[in-house]
Amino acid sequence: MQLPPKACIHSIFHVSQLEEVIGDHPGLGTLPPELAIDEPIPILFEEILSRRIVDQNGSQVPQLLIKWQGLSIEEVTWIDAVDFQGQFPTFCLEDNVASNGGGIDELIQKEMGKEQQLSALNQLRNIFGLGKREAEAITLDVTSKAYRKRLAQAVSSGDLDLATSKAAFLQNLCEELYFDAEKATEIHEEIYRQKLQQCVADGELSEDDVVALNRLRVMLCIRQQTIDAAHSDVCGSLFEKVVKEAIASGVDGYDADVKKAVRKAAHGLRLTREAAMSIAGKAVRKIFINYIKRARTADNRTEAAKELKKMIAFNTLVVTELVADIKGESSDTPPEEPKVEEKIKEDEEWDDDEEWESLETLRKIKPSEELTAKMGKPGQTEINLRDDLPERDRTDLYKTYLLYCLTGEVTRIPFGAQITTKKDDSEYVLLNQLGGILGLTVKEIVEVHRSLAEQAFRQQAEVILADGQLTKARVEQLNEVQKQVGLPPEYAQKVIKSITTTKMAAALETAINRGRLNIKQIRELKEANVDLDSMISERLRENLFKKTVDEIFSSGTGEFDEEEVYEKIPADLNISAEKAKQVVRELAQNRLSNSLVQSVALLRQRNHQGVVSTLNDLLACDKAVPSEPLTWEVPEELADLFTIYMKNDPEQEKLSRLQYLLGISDSTAGALREMKDRVISVETEEEKFVF
Repeated sequence: MQLPPKACIHSIFHVSQLEEVIGDHPGLGTLPPELAIDEPIPILFEEILSRRIVDQNGSQVPQLLIKWQGLSIEEVTWIDAVDFQGQFPTFCLEDNVASNGGGIDELIQKEMGKEQQLSALNQLRNIFGLGKREAEAITLDVTSKAYRKRLAQAVSSGDLDLATSKAAFLQNLCEELYFDAEKATEIHEEIYRQKLQQCVADGELSEDDVVALNRLRVMLCIRQQTIDAAHSDVCGSLFEKVVKEAIASGVDGYDADVKKAVRKAAHGLRLTREAAMSIAGKAVRKIFINYIKRARTADNRTEAAKELKKMIAFNTLVVTELVADIKGESSDTPPEEPKVEEKIKEDEEWDDDEEWESLETLRKIKPSEELTAKMGKPGQTEINLRDDLPERDRTDLYKTYLLYCLTGEVTRIPFGAQITTKKDDSEYVLLNQLGGILGLTVKEIVEVHRSLAEQAFRQQAEVILADGQLTKARVEQLNEVQKQVGLPPEYAQKVIKSITTTKMAAALETAINRGRLNIKQIRELKEANVDLDSMISERLRENLFKKTVDEIFSSGTGEFDEEEVYEKIPADLNISAEKAKQVVRELAQNRLSNSLVQSVALLRQRNHQGVVSTLNDLLACDKAVPSEPLTWEVPEELADLFTIYMKNDPEQEKLSRLQYLLGISDSTAGALREMKDRVISVETEEEKFVF
């Protein structure tokens, strides 16, 4: 219909709604206000419910049954496919709905029938007193059986195979039965799995089986991801059973029949190499773990090594054959070279061939051609325990077998005695294979060998260097030990330095605590390139600085070298300048008052030389931290101190500073100078009298 631009009703009507016009009629009128809007409503379709072909003037015209967006099911309309495609050119009509007949009345009747059925089912549920979950379970069971039956009929009759769109066919079937599409997908997967199990009943999938399974997958519209999961589960379970039987056959039972069964399962079940290796690796690693558990619970190192040796033999004679059969290779084929990326990564992790050659035990795990021919083919390393055990556990197991190679087999006999049987270099080849089973990298293996050699060298070096003294004879003795354990010289020197440093640090700490180490000796040690900072703690270095400054303040010379005390000594002891000044300030202030008291005490004891030395210490403290004039209860004693110091002919600068500190005026100082000779004579007479 031709409508005004602002009309809010649809422009397309079903033919049943039109009537023949009789007589004259007015032209377009004005729409009622309630039917008019300011903006035109866009006409959008929501769903194509069905399609049909009708005869129009002798031509077959395809039509579509459209449900419009925002309108009820009663307002659906048929529209020519050409008109629909012109109105919605971007929409693809192919395979959107199945072709069926019927009209609006049939669709409405179908929807009403569905509502009536649901209402009847609800009434029936209430009559029997069923709960919602019970009713849903019964409904699901009944509809599932009905869907399976209808699906089987569609497959057997060929209707599903001939359907243009199998997805639309299955969707219509679900709608007819009011069956959930997700549940239908689960049924499709179950049917596929059952078919797959029937096909692999003889242990392999033939070409006909593959074609039949692919045809079933297409008919049931099963996703490829679901197909892969089903194959991995069903075929993987069968392959896992074959692998376990092969492993259970043991070292002596892995014969031609077992090899044939493994090859048939690996290739006949059409598993990818990655999937087959993953299944085999899981089963093999369980056996490896059992061997390791027995090795850990063994009574001694020899018994633990025997269990590890059994694991190595199992890997060489069973697992290596199993991996070759899975890959379809000959067991005599040498192992594949690592990929370029893996080689580069390995080189980045460890690139020190010199150290490899320097460690004697490492050289032995690289077998010679003669020993390789004697030992036979090497074991596989693709299946290993790298991701199953922590690095520490794996290196500990490797170290256990390495010690077994070094010490030999120890057999205990009665009365506490034991017999040691040395092993040849073939044990080191087995050690190399053990490293592959444990998934150890080159770097980790080198670290184990080096740490063990260092441990053996350190034990003997600590005995030789018990007192920390390194003589020429001891150096020669240590060189012999270093060669015996096969430790590189540079690492041996590190161990020797570590031991001597530890011994020296202990000796230095004892010397500082007992006051037997001074700054002069510290400087001599630093000139000898001794790392005192690492040997002496910061607390001890600060104590040594205090002791040194205190000795300066009690030297009796009256000298105080600021550059020496504030710069050189702190630098030698690695003490901050601020910390050094703080220590000097505290010591000078405490020492200043104590020096005055001590000088008066010596005066009363008539120890004039002691008085002079103590007054010099007072002047040194004052030079470090300038002081105000001191006070004393008996001024005459201060005058006597000044007189005695003056009698010693000091420097004028020191005498003037002492006069200031003792609070003696210039007139008093002049009088004391005049009395100097009389004081000396009086003291001489007193000394003679005492004598």
